[in-house]
Amino acid sequence: MEEDYLEDIDSEMEMDDTASGGEMYEHYRFEVDKGQSLLRIDKYLTDKIAGISRNRIQDAADAGNILVNRKPSKSNYRVKPLDIITIVLAYPRIALEITPQDIPIRIVYEDDELLVIDKQPGLVVHPGVGNYEGTLLNAIAFHLKDNPYFDPNDSRVGLVHRIDKDTSGLLLIAKTPNAKTNLGKQFFDKTTRRTYNALVWGNVKEDEGTITGDLGRDPRDRMLFTVFPEGENPLAKHAVTHYKVLERLGYVTLVECRLETGRTHQIRVHMKHIGHTLFNDARYGGNEILKGNRTAKYQQFVKNCFEICPRQALHARTLGFTHPTTGRDMNFDSELPDDMTQLIEKWRRFAGIISTPDL
Repeated sequence: MEEDYLEDIDSEMEMDDTASGGEMYEHYRFEVDKGQSLLRIDKYLTDKIAGISRNRIQDAADAGNILVNRKPSKSNYRVKPLDIITIVLAYPRIALEITPQDIPIRIVYEDDELLVIDKQPGLVVHPGVGNYEGTLLNAIAFHLKDNPYFDPNDSRVGLVHRIDKDTSGLLLIAKTPNAKTNLGKQFFDKTTRRTYNALVWGNVKEDEGTITGDLGRDPRDRMLFTVFPEGENPLAKHAVTHYKVLERLGYVTLVECRLETGRTHQIRVHMKHIGHTLFNDARYGGNEILKGNRTAKYQQFVKNCFEICPRQALHARTLGFTHPTTGRDMNFDSELPDDMTQLIEKWRRFAGIISTPDL
């Protein structure tokens, strides 16, 4: 989530850029009993922490959030008697209660089991550091406040996957534990269908292609992710993105990306890796002029484009899955939001009056 099911454990509380610089805070602490037999740490912690999945524990270990005797642990580590196990995150432990708030959201589909939301850009998905309220989950809690079977603070219901704050588009919400389990398994088994539209810097020369590269946190800046060669970083996760060019617009290209895996910032990092950073993606350098000339007129044009779409130009366009109770094939499509539509149209007009060399 960017996603897997629910992506990395530290994106469970979606971190803000203002999160503390490098300091980690203890959230859980366990001392292994003297009589404990050898047991994988992911199994041990799943048994100890109510409502958490083994997959989530493995994500936490991959992200370096699980320590054994003060050292990062892999998920296959076997706990031994008297080991001290701690789970640390980049923000202090606080009691986050999701309270209902009347925030406008666009509901594409709803039945007794699930919701499909078309999220607007700028809306944080889950409360966390710097965003304790005003999130999508607060809005869903309000929408379902009269549903006696939905508790927004129950991890067995709610978000099945997530997208970034400044990414717009389709999100799936489970209203029942059965739906959450079933839909989560579909994401884990990679049987869901998801495509994104993105405007990226540069002329993507190949009409289509596949990007394969392990994703892990950038050792120079933990707020960023980067691509590692396969097998180089044991904490990095295998990731695959398929892309197809939809339209070339001079110094930028409109592409469709299809996720085979769902890692944090996957499209943003993979496209940067092949030299095509998302337009106006401030975190990964896309808010600079990366292609084109240096004339004052062109610089003003790009500045105007940044103002039209003041976020990374990324939209979760389609979502497909099997309904958890009926077995029916469900497919949804979300039109591009106004900011991206206006941005693309502005580049179309610009591309019509220039002759662009190979970029």
